[in-house]
Amino acid sequence: MKYFFLLLIGFSASAKSVTPLVIGHRGACGYKPEHTLASYQLAIDMRADYIEPDLVMTKDKVLVARHENEISGTTDAAEKFPDRKATKKVDGQDITGWFVEDFTLKEIKTLRAKERLDFRGHGEDLKYEIPTFAEVIELVKKESAKQKRKIGIYPEVKHPSYFKSIGLPLEKAVVDELKRNGLNKKDSPVIIQSFELTSLKEIKKLSPLPLVFLLDDPGVVPYDHVVAGDTRTYLQMLTPTELKKMKEVLYGIGPHKNYLIPVDKEGHLQSPTPLLKMAHEAGLKVHVYTFRSDKEFLPKDYEGNPEKEYHRFFELGVDGVFSDFPDHAVKARESFSKKGNTK
Repeated sequence: MKYFFLLLIGFSASAKSVTPLVIGHRGACGYKPEHTLASYQLAIDMRADYIEPDLVMTKDKVLVARHENEISGTTDAAEKFPDRKATKKVDGQDITGWFVEDFTLKEIKTLRAKERLDFRGHGEDLKYEIPTFAEVIELVKKESAKQKRKIGIYPEVKHPSYFKSIGLPLEKAVVDELKRNGLNKKDSPVIIQSFELTSLKEIKKLSPLPLVFLLDDPGVVPYDHVVAGDTRTYLQMLTPTELKKMKEVLYGIGPHKNYLIPVDKEGHLQSPTPLLKMAHEAGLKVHVYTFRSDKEFLPKDYEGNPEKEYHRFFELGVDGVFSDFPDHAVKARESFSKKGNTK
């Protein structure tokens, strides 16, 4: 991130006032096992504007919500199916574990979710099923009617080049499920995201929905670039000219927090970078990930108070925040608004 800041020096940070969206990251996974209907329900009850299901595909071509296709860290797959352990090359990395694409939906439905992080609560481990994308949509539609408000869905297409390489392409499957539910319209409360711009360009041909390009670490080469023989990193794509080109396809970008406010090795905040201003000047929204209230994640300068972090990013003018604790994000947005900072 230090290199990122130095490369862009000479620009100034944005200071635009906005009313940012609150996106329940994997639901409300600071409280419940991630990507479960219980986690999504809690995020909705906490008044998140959108919930975020990460989407992968089973052997029999059903979209399910998991952060990764390797599922041993968030389910009991290893205990229930010890013979399914495998080593695969995913996005160029050798990974050993249990993979969703080796299971049918019927088998996936025998699994139960568990908390991924050791320092979070484990009292609800092995209580909840793995939901399908269709079930997530059903929940959102039901709660939208019940709560009389428009609740959005913000699906991420995970490892699209990898899934395509094994004969399980995700893009059309995601759009088809949205179509079945009447949600593939320009005004539908859906935003689709991916770390691969090629995948988003493919979706653009199938859907009028807004698209967001997620940004991995600056030195990483997106895997669709690797497949195409393109050596450009995420950082090298973030020039004013390239951002304006992206606007032809995208609604926005989704950078990690450190792209906007770098943090040094001691955990202290550095000066803001100009990326937010550059993106806004290109006409792109900026939805930032991931806000977590745990002391293990919160930079030292916020003194253990997550509200200070939200307010800092709201002051910069971000358009949305992905949060593991959507209640904290909503509360911070309300307190920020009371100060007369948003419009």
